[in-house]
Amino acid sequence: MTLPLPALPDASVPGLLDESVPPGAYLWEPSPDVTRVTEVLEAARAARWRCALAPLEGVTDKAGFLAACQSGMELPDWFGRNWDALADCLTDLSWWEDGDPEGYLFVLTGWADFAAAAPEDAATATDVLTAAAGFWSARDTPFAVLLG
Repeated sequence: MTLPLPALPDASVPGLLDESVPPGAYLWEPSPDVTRVTEVLEAARAARWRCALAPLEGVTDKAGFLAACQSGMELPDWFGRNWDALADCLTDLSWWEDGDPEGYLFVLTGWADFAAAAPEDAATATDVLTAAAGFWSARDTPFAVLLG
């Protein structure tokens, strides 16, 4: 069952990186300046977080969503292009590690348009992303998802 995601104000993004804001899955409305997404990713990298961007602009279905995730996160070749495989990849990030990251940040842009075009797929994606964030909340390494 999909619960509404909390909104993360743009100004709270640094709090994710210093853990004054709990990691998790958030709706995020970055400032209109397109460079803000880039700045957030650069700040995450500077804080030694492993991060990825998946643009969802023009995505209207599950296949497009999973393809955007695969491309943006550079998912491994064994990724099965289904919800269970995405969940597996997000809860076992050994394939994504580069050294010893301080945290993980996954930013998806174009979320509102995707959710409007494919509400059932967006609900399932929300469940998968929220479950992954919940899985990581019980571990020492934070995991955050921003749906912008």
